Amino acid sequence: MTIKQTLISLLSITLFLSSCASKKDVVYFQNASDYETIVSDNSYTNKFKIDDVISIHVSTLDPEASMPFNLFKGAEEGGIRPEQVDYIIDKNGEIDFPVLGAVKVVGLSPEETKELIKEKLSLYLKNPIVNIRLKNFSITVLGEVNRPGTYLVNGEQITILEALGLANDLTIKGMRDNVLVIRDFNGTKVYTRVDLTQKESLNSPVYYLTQNDVVYVEPNKSAITSSTLDNRASIWVSIASVLITSTVLIITR
Repeated sequence: MTIKQTLISLLSITLFLSSCASKKDVVYFQNASDYETIVSDNSYTNKFKIDDVISIHVSTLDPEASMPFNLFKGAEEGGIRPEQVDYIIDKNGEIDFPVLGAVKVVGLSPEETKELIKEKLSLYLKNPIVNIRLKNFSITVLGEVNRPGTYLVNGEQITILEALGLANDLTIKGMRDNVLVIRDFNGTKVYTRVDLTQKESLNSPVYYLTQNDVVYVEPNKSAITSSTLDNRASIWVSIASVLITSTVLIITR
């Protein structure tokens, strides 16, 4: 191997080693034992927030009796049913419900909201059926993940692991022991950090995400180091080339 090839190899190895991450930096749940059981009561439920968009449909055995309690836009023409209107929770935490008027739902779960509306409807309807769905349940995943972005959630529940799965997992340069969850509830932001390398993360208060949560994965030391090296790579390569050329010229004289 020539001197030039040797110097280039050494430089490449140095760059590679400086950007490598150790096993303890990338493995999830490192302290979990074989056949270990973690019991979860799975009692978490989402609560409605200001600006949430929800759909509410009321039905009874008599469709005409429940019709005044459902909002539709557009008249029924040619057999096409009009589109049902969704509700937006206003800054007072209320929705303007037909006949019932203002109903405060902020801070309530879908099930609690359902029971509240059924109770109010009992003055007008016999055995009403109320279906409620959150329409704007989305979460955002940013930082060192393979596919950052905002994702709509089907259903009423998603975990931080499922959210990272939607983003195609963390990159090798993602800091797994310091994942940040930013939660906003009616103007109050709460910042919580999760160590995904430890099994205790499964019991974190942010293990189950709420609508509009932001999950941010910081770059680890390896990413920061390699970023710095990338910015200076052209300089080092130029310097190495000059040194190699000078060394070769001196030896061949």
